[in-house]
Amino acid sequence: MDPEIDARRALSHLRYHDPELGLLIDRVGPFGLSLSGEATLFAALAEAIVYQQLSPKAAATIFARFCALFPGAPSCPTPEQVLEASIEQLRSAGLSGAKQRALDDLARRVVDGEVPTLAQTREMDDETIVERLTAVRGIGRWTAEMFLIFTLGRPDVLPADDYGLRRGFQVTFRTQTVPTRDEVLRRGDRWSPYRSIASWYLWRALEVAA
Repeated sequence: MDPEIDARRALSHLRYHDPELGLLIDRVGPFGLSLSGEATLFAALAEAIVYQQLSPKAAATIFARFCALFPGAPSCPTPEQVLEASIEQLRSAGLSGAKQRALDDLARRVVDGEVPTLAQTREMDDETIVERLTAVRGIGRWTAEMFLIFTLGRPDVLPADDYGLRRGFQVTFRTQTVPTRDEVLRRGDRWSPYRSIASWYLWRALEVAA
């Protein structure tokens, strides 16, 4: 999370404005979100695309194979390398056709300057970033929000469409059914400006319940 964010102040705010969430915070313990170490926007978004709709273990395996296709790259291939690769090469890493096409579109837009650099996104507001990134094939609001939280460390993002977060909400607030996006957003108003921190704790709720 952004080093300028005072975790103690954030947790105090969340406990004060939502005592039930405060009980979850006490059960989970210290806030421990770690930011992605990717050095470029392309690397961060390429990883996010690969991870879509897969278990973390399966996604990590495929992403490692994808990176291994380009042994000269420092950690993740460059957009230029992806554009030079054949469809067969990319698919051999285990990428679906949809993800291969999304990576190709992302790489092309980065090369053409249609997608901001990582440095440029640090100067943009959250909604502008979401708007710019969701123009890329295969990147929806959820992926853009994951980028905001886990790459930029933005403190006030609430991915209300995330099923794991909504299940954590159900367990924490003991709702009979999994809440809708609107229900999550309504309760989330009381967590602002630290909705990313609240989200991290809601993702942990199922682990604590288990």
